[in-house]
Amino acid sequence: MAGRDAAGSVESGMRVGLGTGSTVAHFLLHLGDRIAGGELSDVVGVPTSIRTETAALELGIPLRTLGELGALDLTVDGADEVDPGLNLIKGLGGAMLREKMVAQASRRMLAIVDDTKLVGRLGERAPVPVEVIPFEFASHLPWLERMGAEPVVRRSEDGSRYVTDNGNFVIDCHFAGGVPDPRAFDEALAGRAGLVESGLFLEMADEAVVAGQTGVYRMTGEDSR
Repeated sequence: MAGRDAAGSVESGMRVGLGTGSTVAHFLLHLGDRIAGGELSDVVGVPTSIRTETAALELGIPLRTLGELGALDLTVDGADEVDPGLNLIKGLGGAMLREKMVAQASRRMLAIVDDTKLVGRLGERAPVPVEVIPFEFASHLPWLERMGAEPVVRRSEDGSRYVTDNGNFVIDCHFAGGVPDPRAFDEALAGRAGLVESGLFLEMADEAVVAGQTGVYRMTGEDSR
């Protein structure tokens, strides 16, 4: 339901960032239907992962790169957690680096979630994913522990280390009761060599489309900022 609602936000001529994940997959289906049916024209997308690129091409959604388009009109993406100020945790699908690059190039970001993703504090349910280069990646674990996290190297289903589309590893940072200070943690991560990007999307989303038991509604975080 949230995917259909979000697809209705796309207008002809828009340059749209295409997120990654199961909720976004529904958005892509509805966007593809609107394009195929002639309801939309001159819409181009920028995918945030290989699987989104593959799905979009199969659905007939024209694709370009950020280098070709520059600024985007809108990015539609899912989230693993959303707090009352519309701050997000993303990256359980492993695409947070490309997702953040596309989101920061967009005039607006629309998050699509179900109401189980709404939390009072970031990190209550989901870990904060941190993408790291493979070189000496384990050296970050003691440092992350000193930052108050319980770091776990992400594994694939076969037990091997999970590898992102960029060839990097992911360390999932768990916090009992949530991240005490997301901004401070994000800034600390940004200042450490070898850590590529985190799944903290702070003050990046403009609106969320939320699917609940009683239907779909929209929320903004302006009153909480």
